[in-house]
Amino acid sequence: MGLLKNIKIALRGGKHEYVPILIQQADFISKSSSLLATMFSSSDPELWESYEKEIKSCEVQGDALLNEFHEMLSGGLIMQINKLDLQSVSMAMDDCVDVIKDTAKAVLIYKPEHIDSQLEELSQLAKAQSEALREMFPLLIDIRRNLSAISLCCDRVTELEHAADEAYEEYIGFIFGNVDDVRELIKYKNLAEMLENTTDAHKKISDRVRNLLLNYLSD
Repeated sequence: MGLLKNIKIALRGGKHEYVPILIQQADFISKSSSLLATMFSSSDPELWESYEKEIKSCEVQGDALLNEFHEMLSGGLIMQINKLDLQSVSMAMDDCVDVIKDTAKAVLIYKPEHIDSQLEELSQLAKAQSEALREMFPLLIDIRRNLSAISLCCDRVTELEHAADEAYEEYIGFIFGNVDDVRELIKYKNLAEMLENTTDAHKKISDRVRNLLLNYLSD
């Protein structure tokens, strides 16, 4: 192994300043997803408004965290992981909270007559994804030792996204066969699409982490 690479590896050691911020971002995703799932378990417009405000608060705090992360990456710190890979992960996490916020806002705008159990199931799948992500990010403190566990968390997020795709397709077929009110049908269809987009946003994070792992291990 060349001298330059030895020096590079030595300088990497112990530089995990990015992990606490990613963990906080994962916490905001988990809280937002949990609130969204609770929102889709209720048919009370007043409760919807309360949950949406809490999700909006998470989104605002998440934006502040992303700015803090960008400032840290632009500094002169020697990072354990490629800065562009870290930025990609952090931005995907911020985008995920944005999608959750938009989905919560859509509920307030559409005011559906009721929340079908299939919509609640989709929200629960997103919540489960967020829990897997929340479990994963502390493992980045030691990537090589935790590589298998990190990969399993990514696999879990992907499996849940596939389950959401199937649940979404089944629900679309259900509403087109059972909902006569066109206005309500459009509401249910759009909410289902937004929930499916939420599970896609969670998977995008795990995809970015996979890319980060590949680049880290090949460096």
